[in-house]
Amino acid sequence: MNVRLNYQNSNWQKQLRSAVTNSAELFELLEISPEVARSSGLMALPQFPLKVPHAYLSRIKKGQLDDPLLRQILPLNAEHEVAAGETDDPVGDLDAYQVDGLIHKYHGRALIIVSGACGIHCRYCFRKHFPYSEKHLSTSATYDYLMAHQDVEEVILSGGDPLSYSNDKLFRLCEKLEGIVHIKRIRLHTRLAIALPARLDAELVDWFKQREKPYIIVFHINHPNEIDTEVATAVATLKSLTLLNQAVLLHKVNDSVDVLKRLSERCFEIGILPYYLHMLDAVKGTSHFAVSATEAKQLMRQLSALLPGYLVPKLVKEYPRQASKTIIA
Repeated sequence: MNVRLNYQNSNWQKQLRSAVTNSAELFELLEISPEVARSSGLMALPQFPLKVPHAYLSRIKKGQLDDPLLRQILPLNAEHEVAAGETDDPVGDLDAYQVDGLIHKYHGRALIIVSGACGIHCRYCFRKHFPYSEKHLSTSATYDYLMAHQDVEEVILSGGDPLSYSNDKLFRLCEKLEGIVHIKRIRLHTRLAIALPARLDAELVDWFKQREKPYIIVFHINHPNEIDTEVATAVATLKSLTLLNQAVLLHKVNDSVDVLKRLSERCFEIGILPYYLHMLDAVKGTSHFAVSATEAKQLMRQLSALLPGYLVPKLVKEYPRQASKTIIA
């Protein structure tokens, strides 16, 4: 197989279609031998399939099975091990589901599942079992619900990934939401813009800059190595917006004070403020990523001693049927 990392001259949709979904191709691109690959504990037929764009793959160090970026996307047999307390719906999304595509958990905020599609499949994803085919977005039902709930002042666009929508579809949805008078802010959560920075194309960026209502972009970056020059350049085009980062604390990925410090500093360098550091959501088959609360608290104490307060994210845990995320002191 003759495969090359080549994505620079493609548009984002073409890049997304060419994402790596085959483990043999993945290991060849990363120059990992078949013998070493077999020793990785790779899952043969993952229910939640492998998916990684070439742009993200290019940041993984070749020949290293323990690379922290590779660990996030590599399907392992460890996912078959279900620990006590792990469920398909660890944060209670389905309990808070109201109408097609809309989750209403917290006062003043509602979340829209824009799409079930993602640009990259992270193995720890808390919505990996979410029934997207049954719980798809209906803009009319969503609009009617939001019109009837005037206490909702902020709408969160999530998924999947809302940036998997085409520009036209995303613009139509957002402009409809902007037309609801009591909605003051629109927040968009994305991992796709980091995995595939070409998604932040000129049309999308220009549209964001023309909005009258505030937009907040929350990126999902777990490790400083996820921020290369292409990501930094793409994010810089959005600096007129409020840009935040939320990470997940993951074993053998970012569970060291050095990595967390570099992550906060690197995010700030490109105009993103640290927002949340999430304890792992207990979705089935993710215990190999878990970091204990005791260790997490110790890491945060060390981090707070090294960084100014504005660079220290809040350590939080999301529990079903709670009024907000719980800050882990």
